[in-house]
Amino acid sequence: MKKKYRIWTKPFISLFCSNLSVFVIFYGLVSTLPLYAVGALNKTDQEAGLLMSIFLLSAIIVRPFTGKMLDTAGKRKMLWMSLGFYLLCTIAYYFIKPFQWLLVLRFIHGIWFSVVTTACGAIAADLVPPARRGTGLGYFTMSTNLGVVLGPLIALFLIQTYSFDALFIILSLLMIIGALLSLSIPDKSQFKPMKTKKKFSFNDIFESKAIPVAFLACLIGLSYASILSYLSIYAQSKNLLGLTSTFFLVFAVVMLLARPFTGRLFDIKGPNYILFPGLILFMMGFVVLAKMHSGTMFLLAGAFVGLGYGALIPSLQTLAIQSTNIKRSGYATATFYTFYDVGIAAGSYIFGIIAASYSYEAIYLLSGALVCVVLLLTLYLKPRKQTEKVMNEAESV
Repeated sequence: MKKKYRIWTKPFISLFCSNLSVFVIFYGLVSTLPLYAVGALNKTDQEAGLLMSIFLLSAIIVRPFTGKMLDTAGKRKMLWMSLGFYLLCTIAYYFIKPFQWLLVLRFIHGIWFSVVTTACGAIAADLVPPARRGTGLGYFTMSTNLGVVLGPLIALFLIQTYSFDALFIILSLLMIIGALLSLSIPDKSQFKPMKTKKKFSFNDIFESKAIPVAFLACLIGLSYASILSYLSIYAQSKNLLGLTSTFFLVFAVVMLLARPFTGRLFDIKGPNYILFPGLILFMMGFVVLAKMHSGTMFLLAGAFVGLGYGALIPSLQTLAIQSTNIKRSGYATATFYTFYDVGIAAGSYIFGIIAASYSYEAIYLLSGALVCVVLLLTLYLKPRKQTEKVMNEAESV
């Protein structure tokens, strides 16, 4: 009789909710802090943009070292510590008013965001049954996708109905709940500190076997930056600004609806059955965005982008983790997100220059071309899932 591997265990649900709280705070602040800087602190748009840039900068600097941190301190202990500091940073927004100190807070907050998201991803990979890792990590990534929608919705509602102080208080309360839920994570052997050599090497920063997949994630992040950074401005130029929140709602809904099927298909058929359709849909979304002239096309683009992005990121993350020994899941996760973060940060800067010199239509056509490059590279790399390998490793843990 074939063994049934459960995904939705109590520890997995707790970790799911903890990760959700982290991303609700992240996206809630991303959507409102520029308004806070311009409206409440009387800063320019350019100065407000620094709040995101400095956050990403610290996250990118620290991310490569997080795998070593998880091994040295233990994954569960590092999760608790990073959630605690992430919570303290969230609370600090209520008290810090000078813009210079707000930038310092954003830098520190970015450090702990980098650590906590790596810890969550690595522990999720350990909690999920190896034979169902594609499905399980697909489900886990839904916590991030929900944060994309819930963060801005909650944050914008609070500042429009109450105040920025109310926003910081509610976000802090949500983070307290997320941190407390993490206390139910069990003390499994793979979460304990591991013996590490004193000599520092490349393998203490990156997982070399995960780099090819992480590079694909970098290019996906580079193209996705055009959505994160410039969609609202582009929509405004098309007189569609009022539909921007609906765009992200459609984006999230199609991801959530498709996620159970894509994860299961990944485990049964392999990554190519998900990656190639996902890349084609992602590319179609950018083309529709570049050519859109109506609200219907705008929302159609959101559906294509959501389906593509929702299929690609969890699949690539799973491949990165499966590329190496499960004991190095923290390093593989850190490598994946380091490259992905670099892609988003670089894309936000590069596309700004292109938009100023050409047009916003041009950046979405270029984003589609980048996805086409990823499609060609994927054809060359021919990634395959390694179910038997990871199952054997799991039996030995």
